[in-house]
Amino acid sequence: MTTLNAYIATNRFGFGPRPGELVRIGDDARRWLKAQVQRETSPPAAFDHLPMAADIVLEIANARRADTQTYRATVDRLSNIHAPAEFQARMEVMTQSEAPFHERLVQFWSNHFTVSGEEPQVLPLAGAYEREVIRPHVFGRFSELLLAAIRHPAMLMYLDNQYSFGPNSPLGQRVRGFSERLAQEILTHHTLGPKGPYGQDDVKALANMLTGWSHGGVGGRGPHDGYFRFRPTGHEPGPKRFLGKLYLEAGVEEAEQALTFLAGHHATAHFIATKLVQHFVADDPPPAAVRAITRVLYDTGGDLAEVSTALVDLDAAWATPLTKVKAPYDLVVSILRAIDQQEIWPKSLMYSLRDLGQEVYHPRTPAGWSDRAEDWIVHDALIRRIEWAREVASGIPRTVDPVALAEVAIGPVASPTTLNTIAEAPSVEAGVALVFASAEFQRR
Repeated sequence: MTTLNAYIATNRFGFGPRPGELVRIGDDARRWLKAQVQRETSPPAAFDHLPMAADIVLEIANARRADTQTYRATVDRLSNIHAPAEFQARMEVMTQSEAPFHERLVQFWSNHFTVSGEEPQVLPLAGAYEREVIRPHVFGRFSELLLAAIRHPAMLMYLDNQYSFGPNSPLGQRVRGFSERLAQEILTHHTLGPKGPYGQDDVKALANMLTGWSHGGVGGRGPHDGYFRFRPTGHEPGPKRFLGKLYLEAGVEEAEQALTFLAGHHATAHFIATKLVQHFVADDPPPAAVRAITRVLYDTGGDLAEVSTALVDLDAAWATPLTKVKAPYDLVVSILRAIDQQEIWPKSLMYSLRDLGQEVYHPRTPAGWSDRAEDWIVHDALIRRIEWAREVASGIPRTVDPVALAEVAIGPVASPTTLNTIAEAPSVEAGVALVFASAEFQRR
């Protein structure tokens, strides 16, 4: 049971065990996880050489002011430079981290507050967005994380808010640009949820509050620094009624007050709790577990450190058999951890993830990637997983013992049939492929 709990801790709350990790965890897996619930004092060294988003924003903005051809060429060039570099650093951290629970939460919150390279100018910024917004706040307050995400240039650009001006504002009377996209996604995917207590009038009111929320790469008066900037001349004047509450005209503070209110709303707590329990427990979240996490979120004012600890304390999170299916990203990271891979080839892995159905920095909608097995384990996708397991196995040194690898990767949950099949494999390559293609390895 001790080894099983350590295995659950590394898979359910992390990305699978590295060699020797189950022994290092010992007999108190919950304590091991809770010890990781602490803010980073500084980013991992793998990120040291990467640029700030503001610098990238300025380069894109300068190219936009030149001409369309220069702009597109600049976006393509920056994407080809920064996306692989960010991905390589991220994979190095995830595969070698001694705090995998922290890394899984970074992944969860990045998916919750999705930005996507489906919008080309966002692709060069996606990695910096995660470093600057998500990583520093995973154990902070939800309200702080929400505000940081919405203010970041990557989010403003992804959801068309940098040029959203109130129709009655000085800028809005000259330039049409009013957009409800950011407001809609805040309500639908970031806070109250798709079934939340709001209507289209509330979407419009929040969109009006958000007018003028832009960044310092947009034209007009400075500062031209690439960071968040509020443009008063683009803000819709007058009071706004949002979710039954009247907000007097207060410039940038209107949306800040509304976001703080949304962050503390009970419907937000329930929506976030449901997503967290779905991610860490089961595709169909147990109602009792959802109620428990909702209560912690609401009662603590959105203290994500307390929420993370409460997730570890959920008995349902430690139930067997493991039913959550690994998304392609999880699958790739867990393989790299199992073989203790030290060197990352970013472009090769990016191609692999694209073929597996989870293209890096390209979630298809603002809802992010699915967290349900039915969206990952379909016939064609399963075949691609097996083919990729064979491809990985073909590059494994012939000195690797497939049975020993199985003990690391699936030992505590492997059936006797699976272990016997691996032991009887005709070659090292076949044995390794069987480990990674096994039903046990595909789940967390």
